[in-house]
Amino acid sequence: MRKNLTLFFIGGFLFLLFVLFSYLVDKDLFYSFDFDITVKLQDKIPRRFDNFFSSFSIIGSFEVVSVFLVGFLIIKRKILGIFVPVFYGILHVLEIFGKVVVEHPGPPFMFFRNDIDFAFPSSHVATGYSYPSGHSARTAFISALLFLWLIKSKKLSLTQKLFILSVIVIFDGVMLITRIYLGEHWATDVIGGILLGASLALISTFFV
Repeated sequence: MRKNLTLFFIGGFLFLLFVLFSYLVDKDLFYSFDFDITVKLQDKIPRRFDNFFSSFSIIGSFEVVSVFLVGFLIIKRKILGIFVPVFYGILHVLEIFGKVVVEHPGPPFMFFRNDIDFAFPSSHVATGYSYPSGHSARTAFISALLFLWLIKSKKLSLTQKLFILSVIVIFDGVMLITRIYLGEHWATDVIGGILLGASLALISTFFV
């Protein structure tokens, strides 16, 4: 219970950071930062990675992540319970709310590099603004849950835990980079998504 309370307060702190950061983004204080990050990423990464990043980003779609989460919850039902999917739903409500309230247009078309002519239905839900990144929020949410599962697991050896953690970190890094590199989101959209997803994942564990 004490550990869950600690995670709850950490999650609450991250959520407050999300709210504060959202306010600053709405005031358009990071335009130069966003623009510079996007330009540098697209300048450093060769165009031959367009297809790989475009395909990889599909994994972060609502439909794919939701299927993964349901499967994970079924396997670990004794640990996670019903509140995790509840907060997963809240995440998407807040994502859409943010994209309506925070007036933060996405990158202009000249930065767009997604070359896959495929999209799940959820991709067609558009508000005209890009903050926060749903892909980033979902990635952070799932990764936080997996990290907590790794810590609690008594069946895995330290070597196995470190290997899985390394895979998670690499996966997250690539997924977050794709959002900026493909011109789908600004860096601030990604940061906001991380804060939102991680905070709600940690808060949800308090009710488990």
